[in-house]
Amino acid sequence: MIDKVRAKIHQYFATKTDFLAVKDKLSEDQLRVFVSKTISEFCAKEEVALTEEERTALIRELVSAVVSFGPLRPLMEDTSVTEVMINGPRQIYVQRRGHMELAPVKFDDEHHLFHTIQKIIAASGSGRRVDESSPYVDFSLNDGSRVNIILPPVSLIGPVVTIRKFAPDIVKMEDLLGRDMLNKAMAEFLLASIKAKLNIVFCGATGTGKTTTLNVLSRYIPVEERIVTIEDTAELRLMQDHVVRLQSKTANIEGKGTISIRDLFVNSLRMRPDRIIIGEVRGSEALDMIQAISSGHTGSLAIVHADSPRDCFNRLVTMILISGIQLSVDEIRRQIASAVDLIVHTELFLDGTRKITYITDVRHLLDSNEISLENIFYYKQERVEANGKVIGDWIASKKRPSFYEKFVKRNVPLPAGLFE
Repeated sequence: MIDKVRAKIHQYFATKTDFLAVKDKLSEDQLRVFVSKTISEFCAKEEVALTEEERTALIRELVSAVVSFGPLRPLMEDTSVTEVMINGPRQIYVQRRGHMELAPVKFDDEHHLFHTIQKIIAASGSGRRVDESSPYVDFSLNDGSRVNIILPPVSLIGPVVTIRKFAPDIVKMEDLLGRDMLNKAMAEFLLASIKAKLNIVFCGATGTGKTTTLNVLSRYIPVEERIVTIEDTAELRLMQDHVVRLQSKTANIEGKGTISIRDLFVNSLRMRPDRIIIGEVRGSEALDMIQAISSGHTGSLAIVHADSPRDCFNRLVTMILISGIQLSVDEIRRQIASAVDLIVHTELFLDGTRKITYITDVRHLLDSNEISLENIFYYKQERVEANGKVIGDWIASKKRPSFYEKFVKRNVPLPAGLFE
Protein backbone atom coordinates (compact mmCIF):
# COMPACT_ATOMS: atom_id res chain seq x y z
CA MET A 1 0.00 0.00 0.00
CA ILE A 2 2.65 2.54 1.04
CA ASP A 3 4.71 1.77 -2.11
CA LYS A 4 1.74 2.68 -4.34
CA VAL A 5 1.11 5.88 -2.36
CA ARG A 6 4.81 6.77 -2.62
CA ALA A 7 4.73 6.34 -6.42
CA LYS A 8 1.61 8.54 -6.69
CA ILE A 9 3.17 11.23 -4.49
CA HIS A 10 6.34 11.27 -6.60
CA GLN A 11 4.20 11.65 -9.72
CA TYR A 12 2.15 14.41 -8.03
CA PHE A 13 5.31 16.38 -7.21
CA ALA A 14 6.57 16.07 -10.79
CA THR A 15 3.31 16.93 -12.59
CA LYS A 16 1.15 19.02 -10.24
CA THR A 17 3.69 21.26 -8.48
CA ASP A 18 6.68 23.44 -9.39
CA PHE A 19 8.94 21.23 -7.23
CA LEU A 20 11.46 20.58 -10.02
CA ALA A 21 11.79 24.31 -10.71
CA VAL A 22 12.16 25.52 -7.12
CA LYS A 23 14.04 22.69 -5.41
CA ASP A 24 17.47 24.11 -6.25
CA LYS A 25 16.54 27.55 -4.87
CA LEU A 26 15.28 26.43 -1.46
CA SER A 27 17.25 25.74 1.70
CA GLU A 28 16.89 22.36 3.37
CA ASP A 29 14.38 23.74 5.91
CA GLN A 30 12.35 25.50 3.20
CA LEU A 31 12.39 22.34 1.13
CA ARG A 32 11.10 20.33 4.07
CA VAL A 33 8.21 22.78 4.58
CA PHE A 34 7.37 22.71 0.86
CA VAL A 35 7.35 18.90 0.77
CA SER A 36 5.27 18.62 3.94
CA LYS A 37 2.66 21.08 2.64
CA THR A 38 2.43 19.33 -0.73
CA ILE A 39 1.99 15.88 0.87
CA SER A 40 -0.87 17.32 2.96
CA GLU A 41 -2.49 18.70 -0.22
CA PHE A 42 -2.11 15.34 -1.96
CA CYS A 43 -3.63 13.40 0.95
CA ALA A 44 -6.60 15.80 1.11
CA LYS A 45 -7.29 15.62 -2.63
CA GLU A 46 -6.83 11.84 -2.93
CA GLU A 47 -8.40 11.08 0.46
CA VAL A 48 -5.31 9.13 1.54
CA ALA A 49 -4.63 8.53 5.24
CA LEU A 50 -0.98 8.34 6.30
CA THR A 51 0.36 7.59 9.75
CA GLU A 52 2.78 10.10 11.26
CA GLU A 53 5.63 7.61 10.73
CA GLU A 54 4.78 7.14 7.03
CA ARG A 55 4.43 10.89 6.52
CA THR A 56 7.79 11.58 8.20
CA ALA A 57 9.49 8.87 6.14
CA LEU A 58 8.13 10.28 2.86
CA ILE A 59 9.25 13.82 3.74
CA ARG A 60 12.72 12.56 4.67
CA GLU A 61 12.95 10.50 1.46
CA LEU A 62 11.96 13.37 -0.85
CA VAL A 63 14.16 15.97 0.87
CA SER A 64 17.14 13.62 1.14
CA ALA A 65 16.91 12.76 -2.55
CA VAL A 66 17.55 16.43 -3.32
CA VAL A 67 20.00 17.57 -0.64
CA SER A 68 22.08 14.46 0.06
CA PHE A 69 24.06 14.38 -3.20
CA GLY A 70 25.57 17.86 -2.89
CA PRO A 71 27.72 18.61 -5.99
CA LEU A 72 26.70 15.24 -7.48
CA ARG A 73 23.06 16.24 -7.86
CA PRO A 74 23.28 17.39 -11.54
CA LEU A 75 25.01 14.12 -12.45
CA MET A 76 22.38 12.04 -10.64
CA GLU A 77 19.58 13.94 -12.38
CA ASP A 78 21.19 13.66 -15.84
CA THR A 79 19.40 10.74 -17.54
CA SER A 80 22.24 10.29 -20.06
CA VAL A 81 24.66 9.42 -17.22
CA THR A 82 24.58 5.74 -16.28
CA GLU A 83 27.49 5.62 -13.81
CA VAL A 84 29.25 8.13 -11.55
CA MET A 85 32.81 7.39 -10.38
CA ILE A 86 34.42 9.61 -7.70
CA ASN A 87 38.18 9.19 -7.30
CA GLY A 88 38.83 11.50 -4.36
CA PRO A 89 37.43 15.04 -4.06
CA ARG A 90 38.90 16.50 -7.26
CA GLN A 91 38.40 13.81 -9.89
CA ILE A 92 34.90 12.68 -10.89
CA TYR A 93 34.19 10.60 -13.99
CA VAL A 94 30.87 9.62 -15.53
CA GLN A 95 29.83 6.99 -18.03
CA ARG A 96 27.57 8.52 -20.67
CA ARG A 97 26.19 6.37 -23.52
CA GLY A 98 28.82 3.74 -22.80
CA HIS A 99 31.81 6.12 -22.83
CA MET A 100 33.89 7.45 -19.93
CA GLU A 101 34.42 11.20 -19.50
CA LEU A 102 35.67 13.61 -16.84
CA ALA A 103 32.83 15.59 -15.24
CA PRO A 104 33.10 19.35 -14.51
CA VAL A 105 32.25 18.75 -10.85
CA LYS A 106 34.50 18.78 -7.76
CA PHE A 107 34.27 18.67 -3.98
CA ASP A 108 35.96 21.31 -1.81
CA ASP A 109 38.13 18.76 -0.02
CA GLU A 110 38.07 15.25 1.47
CA HIS A 111 35.99 16.44 4.44
CA HIS A 112 33.30 17.78 2.06
CA LEU A 113 33.27 14.47 0.16
CA PHE A 114 33.12 12.41 3.36
CA HIS A 115 30.24 14.52 4.67
CA THR A 116 28.34 13.93 1.40
CA ILE A 117 29.03 10.20 1.68
CA GLN A 118 27.47 10.09 5.13
CA LYS A 119 24.40 12.00 3.88
CA ILE A 120 23.98 9.56 0.96
CA ILE A 121 24.15 6.57 3.32
CA ALA A 122 21.67 8.15 5.74
CA ALA A 123 19.24 9.01 2.92
CA SER A 124 19.36 5.45 1.56
CA GLY A 125 17.80 4.02 4.73
CA SER A 126 20.01 0.95 4.28
CA GLY A 127 21.32 0.97 7.84
CA ARG A 128 24.85 0.48 6.50
CA ARG A 129 27.91 2.36 7.78
CA VAL A 130 31.40 3.15 6.56
CA ASP A 131 34.38 4.46 8.56
CA GLU A 132 38.05 3.66 9.19
CA SER A 133 37.22 0.47 11.07
CA SER A 134 34.91 -0.72 8.26
CA PRO A 135 36.27 1.14 5.22
CA TYR A 136 34.10 -0.23 2.40
CA VAL A 137 30.39 -0.78 1.89
CA ASP A 138 27.78 -1.69 -0.75
CA PHE A 139 24.19 -0.46 -0.58
CA SER A 140 21.27 0.65 -2.76
CA LEU A 141 19.52 4.00 -2.99
CA ASN A 142 15.75 4.36 -2.85
CA ASP A 143 15.54 4.54 -6.65
CA GLY A 144 17.44 1.25 -7.06
CA SER A 145 20.85 2.75 -7.91
CA ARG A 146 23.78 0.81 -6.48
CA VAL A 147 26.56 2.50 -4.47
CA ASN A 148 30.01 1.24 -3.51
CA ILE A 149 32.21 3.26 -1.16
CA ILE A 150 35.79 2.61 -0.10
CA LEU A 151 37.76 4.88 2.25
CA PRO A 152 41.37 5.40 3.36
CA PRO A 153 43.51 3.68 4.53
CA VAL A 154 42.35 1.04 2.04
CA SER A 155 42.09 3.68 -0.70
CA LEU A 156 45.28 5.64 -1.28
CA ILE A 157 43.64 8.51 -3.19
CA GLY A 158 40.98 9.50 -0.68
CA PRO A 159 37.33 8.37 -0.55
CA VAL A 160 36.25 6.51 -3.71
CA VAL A 161 32.56 6.27 -4.59
CA THR A 162 31.02 4.36 -7.49
CA ILE A 163 27.32 4.86 -8.24
CA ARG A 164 25.63 2.68 -10.85
CA LYS A 165 22.39 4.44 -11.64
CA PHE A 166 19.15 2.51 -11.94
CA ALA A 167 17.43 2.74 -15.35
CA PRO A 168 13.71 3.17 -14.59
CA ASP A 169 12.79 3.20 -18.29
CA ILE A 170 13.81 -0.43 -18.94
CA VAL A 171 11.08 -2.60 -17.44
CA LYS A 172 9.51 -4.61 -20.29
CA MET A 173 10.77 -6.83 -23.08
CA GLU A 174 9.72 -4.12 -25.55
CA ASP A 175 12.28 -1.82 -23.90
CA LEU A 176 15.09 -4.30 -24.58
CA LEU A 177 13.88 -4.76 -28.16
CA GLY A 178 13.74 -0.99 -28.63
CA ARG A 179 17.40 -0.74 -27.61
CA ASP A 180 18.35 -3.52 -30.04
CA MET A 181 19.60 -5.67 -27.18
CA LEU A 182 18.08 -8.77 -28.80
CA ASN A 183 15.74 -9.70 -31.65
CA LYS A 184 12.10 -10.77 -31.58
CA ALA A 185 12.79 -14.52 -31.88
CA MET A 186 15.19 -14.36 -28.92
CA ALA A 187 12.66 -12.37 -26.89
CA GLU A 188 9.89 -14.91 -27.54
CA PHE A 189 12.21 -17.79 -26.71
CA LEU A 190 13.38 -16.23 -23.41
CA LEU A 191 9.80 -15.45 -22.34
CA ALA A 192 8.81 -19.03 -23.11
CA SER A 193 11.84 -20.21 -21.10
CA ILE A 194 10.63 -18.25 -18.05
CA LYS A 195 7.13 -19.74 -18.36
CA ALA A 196 8.57 -23.27 -18.77
CA LYS A 197 10.59 -22.76 -15.54
CA LEU A 198 14.01 -23.24 -17.08
CA ASN A 199 17.03 -22.67 -14.84
CA ILE A 200 18.87 -19.68 -16.31
CA VAL A 201 22.24 -18.15 -15.44
CA PHE A 202 22.93 -14.61 -16.69
CA CYS A 203 26.58 -13.72 -17.21
CA GLY A 204 28.75 -10.91 -18.53
CA ALA A 205 31.27 -8.33 -17.38
CA THR A 206 30.49 -5.37 -15.10
CA GLY A 207 27.96 -2.92 -16.56
CA THR A 208 26.87 -5.08 -19.50
CA GLY A 209 23.21 -5.34 -18.50
CA LYS A 210 23.02 -8.70 -16.71
CA THR A 211 20.85 -7.48 -13.85
CA THR A 212 18.69 -5.35 -16.17
CA THR A 213 17.98 -8.38 -18.36
CA LEU A 214 17.15 -10.55 -15.34
CA ASN A 215 14.87 -7.82 -13.96
CA VAL A 216 12.97 -7.56 -17.24
CA LEU A 217 12.52 -11.34 -17.60
CA SER A 218 11.48 -11.76 -13.96
CA ARG A 219 8.53 -9.49 -14.72
CA TYR A 220 7.00 -12.38 -16.68
CA ILE A 221 7.05 -14.90 -13.83
CA PRO A 222 3.39 -15.80 -13.14
CA VAL A 223 1.90 -13.71 -10.32
CA GLU A 224 0.63 -16.77 -8.44
CA GLU A 225 4.19 -18.01 -7.79
CA ARG A 226 6.10 -17.34 -4.56
CA ILE A 227 9.48 -15.75 -5.35
CA VAL A 228 12.45 -15.55 -2.97
CA THR A 229 15.28 -13.18 -3.92
CA ILE A 230 18.73 -13.35 -2.32
CA GLU A 231 21.24 -10.51 -2.74
CA ASP A 232 24.29 -8.84 -1.27
CA THR A 233 22.98 -5.43 -2.32
CA ALA A 234 19.34 -4.90 -3.28
CA GLU A 235 19.31 -4.44 -7.06
CA LEU A 236 16.49 -6.69 -8.20
CA ARG A 237 13.22 -4.91 -8.97
CA LEU A 238 10.40 -7.43 -9.23
CA MET A 239 6.88 -6.30 -10.10
CA GLN A 240 4.99 -9.19 -8.49
CA ASP A 241 3.32 -8.85 -5.09
CA HIS A 242 4.38 -12.22 -3.63
CA VAL A 243 8.12 -11.59 -3.35
CA VAL A 244 10.25 -12.41 -0.28
CA ARG A 245 13.46 -10.36 -0.38
CA LEU A 246 16.51 -11.51 1.57
CA GLN A 247 19.81 -9.64 1.89
CA SER A 248 23.12 -10.79 3.30
CA LYS A 249 24.52 -9.07 6.38
CA THR A 250 28.07 -7.95 7.04
CA ALA A 251 29.77 -8.28 10.42
CA ASN A 252 29.00 -5.77 13.13
CA ILE A 253 31.61 -3.54 14.78
CA GLU A 254 32.69 -6.52 16.91
CA GLY A 255 33.26 -8.66 13.82
CA LYS A 256 30.23 -10.86 14.51
CA GLY A 257 26.83 -11.45 12.97
CA THR A 258 27.82 -12.17 9.36
CA ILE A 259 25.06 -13.80 7.31
CA SER A 260 26.26 -14.95 3.90
CA ILE A 261 24.46 -15.56 0.61
CA ARG A 262 24.98 -19.27 1.24
CA ASP A 263 23.29 -19.05 4.67
CA LEU A 264 20.31 -17.29 3.12
CA PHE A 265 20.08 -19.74 0.24
CA VAL A 266 20.01 -22.76 2.56
CA ASN A 267 17.29 -21.08 4.62
CA SER A 268 15.28 -20.11 1.52
CA LEU A 269 14.78 -23.79 0.66
CA ARG A 270 12.62 -24.06 3.81
CA MET A 271 10.45 -21.11 2.76
CA ARG A 272 8.38 -22.97 0.16
CA PRO A 273 9.71 -21.02 -2.87
CA ASP A 274 8.37 -21.50 -6.40
CA ARG A 275 11.34 -19.53 -7.71
CA ILE A 276 14.68 -18.58 -6.19
CA ILE A 277 16.54 -15.64 -7.71
CA ILE A 278 20.14 -14.96 -6.64
CA GLY A 279 21.49 -11.49 -7.34
CA GLU A 280 25.03 -12.78 -7.82
CA VAL A 281 26.68 -16.16 -7.30
CA ARG A 282 30.29 -15.67 -6.30
CA GLY A 283 31.23 -18.43 -3.85
CA SER A 284 30.34 -21.74 -2.28
CA GLU A 285 26.59 -21.01 -2.54
CA ALA A 286 26.97 -22.27 -6.13
CA LEU A 287 27.00 -25.82 -4.73
CA ASP A 288 23.75 -25.32 -2.80
CA MET A 289 22.12 -23.72 -5.83
CA ILE A 290 23.02 -26.61 -8.15
CA GLN A 291 21.89 -29.21 -5.60
CA ALA A 292 18.62 -27.35 -4.96
CA ILE A 293 17.84 -27.13 -8.68
CA SER A 294 18.64 -30.81 -9.10
CA SER A 295 16.28 -31.69 -6.25
CA GLY A 296 13.27 -29.98 -7.78
CA HIS A 297 13.55 -26.19 -7.27
CA THR A 298 13.22 -25.38 -10.97
CA GLY A 299 12.83 -21.95 -12.53
CA SER A 300 15.81 -20.52 -10.65
CA LEU A 301 17.60 -17.43 -11.97
CA ALA A 302 21.11 -16.30 -11.04
CA ILE A 303 23.90 -13.94 -12.09
CA VAL A 304 27.58 -14.84 -12.51
CA HIS A 305 30.40 -12.49 -13.54
CA ALA A 306 32.01 -14.14 -16.57
CA ASP A 307 33.30 -13.16 -20.01
CA SER A 308 31.55 -15.90 -22.00
CA PRO A 309 29.17 -18.85 -21.47
CA ARG A 310 32.14 -21.20 -21.26
CA ASP A 311 33.86 -19.00 -18.66
CA CYS A 312 30.57 -18.91 -16.73
CA PHE A 313 30.37 -22.71 -16.71
CA ASN A 314 34.00 -23.00 -15.61
CA ARG A 315 33.50 -20.41 -12.84
CA LEU A 316 30.60 -22.45 -11.46
CA VAL A 317 32.87 -25.50 -11.42
CA THR A 318 35.58 -23.53 -9.56
CA MET A 319 33.11 -22.10 -7.03
CA ILE A 320 31.80 -25.58 -6.24
CA LEU A 321 35.35 -26.92 -5.89
CA ILE A 322 36.26 -24.26 -3.31
CA SER A 323 33.27 -25.34 -1.19
CA GLY A 324 35.35 -28.41 -0.30
CA ILE A 325 32.93 -31.04 -1.60
CA GLN A 326 34.52 -34.41 -2.26
CA LEU A 327 33.60 -34.79 -5.93
CA SER A 328 35.72 -35.03 -9.05
CA VAL A 329 35.71 -32.19 -11.59
CA ASP A 330 33.88 -34.42 -14.08
CA GLU A 331 31.13 -35.19 -11.56
CA ILE A 332 30.74 -31.47 -10.76
CA ARG A 333 30.55 -30.62 -14.47
CA ARG A 334 27.82 -33.22 -14.97
CA GLN A 335 25.83 -31.91 -12.00
CA ILE A 336 25.97 -28.36 -13.35
CA ALA A 337 24.94 -29.51 -16.82
CA SER A 338 22.00 -31.44 -15.36
CA ALA A 339 20.86 -28.43 -13.32
CA VAL A 340 21.46 -25.39 -15.57
CA ASP A 341 19.42 -25.20 -18.77
CA LEU A 342 20.48 -21.87 -20.26
CA ILE A 343 23.35 -19.41 -20.03
CA VAL A 344 22.50 -15.89 -21.25
CA HIS A 345 25.54 -13.70 -21.94
CA THR A 346 25.43 -9.90 -22.30
CA GLU A 347 28.14 -7.60 -23.62
CA LEU A 348 28.91 -3.87 -23.81
CA PHE A 349 30.14 -2.88 -27.30
CA LEU A 350 32.49 -0.09 -28.42
CA ASP A 351 29.61 2.17 -29.47
CA GLY A 352 28.07 1.99 -25.99
CA THR A 353 25.28 -0.43 -26.93
CA ARG A 354 24.53 -3.52 -24.85
CA LYS A 355 23.45 -6.76 -26.45
CA ILE A 356 22.65 -10.33 -25.53
CA THR A 357 25.46 -12.02 -27.45
CA TYR A 358 24.81 -15.67 -26.52
CA ILE A 359 21.88 -17.79 -25.45
CA THR A 360 23.56 -21.13 -24.80
CA ASP A 361 22.17 -24.60 -24.16
CA VAL A 362 24.11 -26.55 -21.51
CA ARG A 363 23.93 -30.15 -22.74
CA HIS A 364 24.78 -33.36 -20.95
CA LEU A 365 25.30 -35.92 -23.72
CA LEU A 366 24.22 -39.18 -22.10
CA ASP A 367 25.61 -41.50 -24.77
CA SER A 368 29.17 -40.14 -24.41
CA ASN A 369 28.78 -38.68 -20.88
CA GLU A 370 30.29 -35.44 -22.20
CA ILE A 371 29.29 -31.83 -21.55
CA SER A 372 28.58 -29.61 -24.53
CA LEU A 373 27.75 -25.88 -24.68
CA GLU A 374 25.77 -25.19 -27.85
CA ASN A 375 24.57 -21.75 -28.89
CA ILE A 376 20.87 -21.41 -29.63
CA PHE A 377 21.44 -17.76 -30.62
CA TYR A 378 24.67 -15.79 -30.93
CA TYR A 379 25.59 -12.31 -32.12
CA LYS A 380 28.05 -12.02 -35.00
CA GLN A 381 29.77 -8.66 -35.33
CA GLU A 382 30.41 -7.83 -38.99
CA ARG A 383 32.15 -4.45 -38.87
CA VAL A 384 32.60 -1.16 -37.05
CA GLU A 385 31.62 1.89 -39.10
CA ALA A 386 33.62 5.13 -39.25
CA ASN A 387 31.34 6.75 -36.66
CA GLY A 388 32.05 3.88 -34.26
CA LYS A 389 28.69 2.13 -34.69
CA VAL A 390 28.92 -1.66 -34.41
CA ILE A 391 27.14 -3.54 -37.21
CA GLY A 392 26.15 -7.19 -36.89
CA ASP A 393 23.25 -9.58 -36.49
CA TRP A 394 22.08 -12.56 -34.49
CA ILE A 395 22.36 -16.06 -35.88
CA ALA A 396 19.97 -18.77 -34.73
CA SER A 397 20.52 -22.51 -34.57
CA LYS A 398 17.57 -24.65 -35.64
CA LYS A 399 18.76 -27.54 -33.48
CA ARG A 400 16.24 -28.58 -30.84
CA PRO A 401 17.65 -27.81 -27.35
CA SER A 402 18.26 -30.47 -24.72
CA PHE A 403 15.48 -29.09 -22.51
CA TYR A 404 12.83 -29.02 -25.25
CA GLU A 405 10.64 -31.50 -23.36
CA LYS A 406 10.18 -28.95 -20.56
CA PHE A 407 8.23 -26.73 -22.97
CA VAL A 408 6.07 -29.70 -23.94
CA LYS A 409 5.54 -30.83 -20.34
CA ARG A 410 4.39 -27.36 -19.21
CA ASN A 411 2.38 -26.74 -22.38
CA VAL A 412 4.39 -23.64 -23.29
CA PRO A 413 4.17 -22.86 -27.04
CA LEU A 414 7.26 -21.79 -28.97
CA PRO A 415 7.33 -19.57 -32.09
CA ALA A 416 6.60 -21.55 -35.23
CA GLY A 417 9.73 -22.61 -37.09
CA LEU A 418 12.11 -21.79 -34.23
CA PHE A 419 13.46 -25.35 -34.03
CA GLU A 420 13.46 -28.28 -36.41
